[in-house]
Amino acid sequence: MPGAPAVLRALLLCGLAAPPPARPEPLLRSRDRPALEPAPPRRAQPIADLPAAQRFLSKYGWADAPPGPRGPPAAALAQAVRRFQKVNALPASGRLDAATLAAMNRPRCGVPDTRALPPPAAPPRPKRFLPPPPPPGAPPPEVAAPRGVPRAFAKRTLSWRLLGEGASGQLAEAEQRRILRLAFRMWSEVMPLDFREDLAAPGAAVDIKLAFGRGRHLGCPRVFDGSGQEFAHAWRLGDIHFDDDEHFTPPTSDAGISLLKVAVHEIGHVLGLPHTYRAGSIMQPNYVPQEPVFELDWSDRKAIQKLYGSCEGSFDTVFDWIRKERNQHGAVRMRFSTYFFRNSWYWLYENRNNRTRYGDPIQILSGWHGIPTQHIDAFVHLWTWRRDERYFFKGNQYWRYDSDKDQAYTEDEQGNSYPKLISEGFPGIPSPLDTAFYDRRKQLIYFFKESLVFAFDVNRNQVLDSYPMKITEVFPGIEPQNHPFRNIDSAYYSYAHNSLFFFKGSAYWKVVNDKDKQQHSWLPSNGLFPKQSISERWFDICDVHASTLTV
Repeated sequence: MPGAPAVLRALLLCGLAAPPPARPEPLLRSRDRPALEPAPPRRAQPIADLPAAQRFLSKYGWADAPPGPRGPPAAALAQAVRRFQKVNALPASGRLDAATLAAMNRPRCGVPDTRALPPPAAPPRPKRFLPPPPPPGAPPPEVAAPRGVPRAFAKRTLSWRLLGEGASGQLAEAEQRRILRLAFRMWSEVMPLDFREDLAAPGAAVDIKLAFGRGRHLGCPRVFDGSGQEFAHAWRLGDIHFDDDEHFTPPTSDAGISLLKVAVHEIGHVLGLPHTYRAGSIMQPNYVPQEPVFELDWSDRKAIQKLYGSCEGSFDTVFDWIRKERNQHGAVRMRFSTYFFRNSWYWLYENRNNRTRYGDPIQILSGWHGIPTQHIDAFVHLWTWRRDERYFFKGNQYWRYDSDKDQAYTEDEQGNSYPKLISEGFPGIPSPLDTAFYDRRKQLIYFFKESLVFAFDVNRNQVLDSYPMKITEVFPGIEPQNHPFRNIDSAYYSYAHNSLFFFKGSAYWKVVNDKDKQQHSWLPSNGLFPKQSISERWFDICDVHASTLTV
């Protein structure tokens, strides 16, 4: 049984000075405290008649106000029903038919559809003050923050905590925390916010607190109704509560309600997103059974980035990894994957979907064996009719990578040991490098160092006589002052775009290609188009907090 301080913390979770319960609440338990026997789950009362439907429409923002003794006027009720039917893809008859009642009885989030939850009572917490209900007769708007209250967090690293006294009894507490870490990470993968679990700071200093409860729970003004209907609720820039009468399950389960999916939805509310009825969105008010692969869809990504912006940042190296595959008829086809490296992490970019792979970034140490684990300077794929060699460069050394064994060579088939000095394998090339790329048609490797570029002939194993040259001479700017000039982060030839790009900081410059010249003959050969933002062409390459890398 929790002591008085624990109960007090629970009562303060919603920012309320609520009176203590008459008896210990069974919700304060976890699998780590087996002495507390969980109470059997309650079932929500089904919405089966007009009064229950009126309460539902009022609770979730479809009716203008709670019904009086005689309920709302018939015309207002019919209008509310029609609005609800329309967004649920039902015939907008205004009649309370069986299909409409069934839609009302589906498991759902407790946040109203047309307005945010009302702010808690005293003591006030400014970050929880939310929009008032819309005026009578107004259509369902997007939930907006009231004047003077931010729509989004101003900080870029947010702390969170599953309250120990509010842990569920359905899963081990460690499993609950792991699922919540994954839920926060899913948002961090598509926006420039990090989430950090904080178990040490005072409760008031934690940005987002999460807890499970039943019925009247944790001093909260919202009462859970039992299993089958409302499964959770949340406050913008505030906290999250889960109804512990629901059967929450881990992501690997096909039964019950996925705690991961519900947590991702409720975190969306905390971050400032309203409900939407777009198919595929995680912010739909009703629970949709989890698909085999669950991730945020395009609309959710764009919605959160409208509040917080896109992920920006520089990269150590970017490259396409070419591989050969045989189809069912035995024909060989070339496939490629795009990789972005930054510090000790990397992302695989799915060009077909124009996004990063779900679950990235990953540590270089885990995915690339035997190469330096951070701050790679360059990658080169030397590809001719006779040679197929991949090299990573860092400092004054380079490593050859065995794509078949997925590890760096210690010794290759010619007896060369690795790593080797750049000066030995590529005479005349300085180190450390800024970046490099291989021009397959000319069979030249272009090495970049500060403001100079070196063209290296792979057949004669030497730098061309006319090099080194200024980068601006070999790759002139279409607009002379719109140019990286020196210290390029990465020179990347993209097979998806059939173009060469120079990356520096958060910007890129596209190099004029043959198609550009055919369309506009006045363009200079190898000219650089004016710079653009990397995040506008390659989406959602976002850091995550180090504590979530192994989730």
